[in-house]
Amino acid sequence: MTAAKPTPGAAPAFRGYSRGLSAQVYDWLYEAIVSVRLEPARRLSENELAAELGVSRTPVRDALYRLAEEGLVDVFPQRGTFVARIDRQGVADAQFVREALERAAFREAVGGSGPRDLEAMRENLRSQERARDRGDIEGFFDLDQRFHQLFFDAAGHPGAGRVARRARPQMDRVRRLALPDTTGFDTLLEEHRALVEAVAEGDAEGGDAVLTGHLRLVLEAVDRVAASHPGYFA
Repeated sequence: MTAAKPTPGAAPAFRGYSRGLSAQVYDWLYEAIVSVRLEPARRLSENELAAELGVSRTPVRDALYRLAEEGLVDVFPQRGTFVARIDRQGVADAQFVREALERAAFREAVGGSGPRDLEAMRENLRSQERARDRGDIEGFFDLDQRFHQLFFDAAGHPGAGRVARRARPQMDRVRRLALPDTTGFDTLLEEHRALVEAVAEGDAEGGDAVLTGHLRLVLEAVDRVAASHPGYFA
């Protein structure tokens, strides 16, 4: 399998950023893998990536090493470096972590949210609706990520939300692949609205029931996504 050619215009401009190049290259590669722009089983060439990103091979090598430690890249001696296939057990583990943390945060958010928290949630919903109307899948997904972080913020545990997100790359790849074809924008939006109303009305039990089903959608999607993209799964 040969490495796919770099995508023209896809590279960011790293100049002027305070963070080290290795961290910036890592962030770019991480997002490209989780968004499935770099698809599972794709061969990765240090030389081609360095040329595409306009950096030396060292930050690319450092980033790939870090991604390999996180299970997003596979390195095979004498064969090369590849985007790791999606691990079903990794998806289940990530969903377990996310559900445990987010349900706890949601219950605290119901009792601790103020007007600013609710307005932030509602503004995010309005932005989701605009992304839906534009058919902007990437924008909708990013807003979805921020929406769920708002429960952790309202609960006073923003760091826990970041912990949950770091556990999710395998799961998020399934969610990216499933979003255009399975759950759809409208279903997600309806459930997001129900969650905000539960927070506004102080309905922890009702909101928790909605949230639990919402968070388990990814488990229902795994088989459908695997049937559509069998080569993407380990």
